[in-house]
Amino acid sequence: ETPKLTGHAQPRSGIERALQVQVDPVDEMKPASLDGIELPLNGVHHSARPTWKLRETVEFYRDILGLPLIHVIGARAWGPPEHDDFLHFFFDAGNGATIAFFYYIGSDQPDYCKAQGSHYDTATHTAWTVESAEELQLWKDTLEKRGVSVSPRTQHEVLESIYFFDPNGYLLEVARRLRPLQDIDAVDARLTLQAAIDLEDELMAAGERLPDIASVWQRKAKLVAEHIEG
Repeated sequence: ETPKLTGHAQPRSGIERALQVQVDPVDEMKPASLDGIELPLNGVHHSARPTWKLRETVEFYRDILGLPLIHVIGARAWGPPEHDDFLHFFFDAGNGATIAFFYYIGSDQPDYCKAQGSHYDTATHTAWTVESAEELQLWKDTLEKRGVSVSPRTQHEVLESIYFFDPNGYLLEVARRLRPLQDIDAVDARLTLQAAIDLEDELMAAGERLPDIASVWQRKAKLVAEHIEG
């Protein structure tokens, strides 16, 4: 017998079916190097997050930051009874990119979506770029005059950034590049992550955890020596 849908649920769309969580084991996937196909990308179209503060979110991005509101999708639920009707709306973030939000109509924010005051919360954030130190300072000065709390200008690796929060507690970053990335940066990235992966695999096999960054640096030093010798 065909199950009956309840509430406002609709038959599952192709989009809804495609978004069912399916995590495939990476070690069973085929590397790109085997087929030689380079998949094209042309930058970020949008980043998206849920919001339970519709008015505040619209006013912050449109009226305080000055990002044009350019598109909204109003849709019924995508299939399962627990899925809410929603508004999906987009703000222009420049150069063809947008930042978007889902507002789930009639829902309450789940506890797991609430910020816990940890550095883990801010690991997921949106970063925009500007071209110069003057533009970065203009962002900082202007936002502060508009009543937004902004961090000091902070240099880290190849960026200088300012940070601030939106009404949902989501971290936003505006950054300028301090220098272009070079081939040596890609080599460094490869050796650093290979050192961390190899060491973590060994420790996990022994029931231990990766202890600190110093252990990664020590393992990386061996890979750097091998790279130079090679």
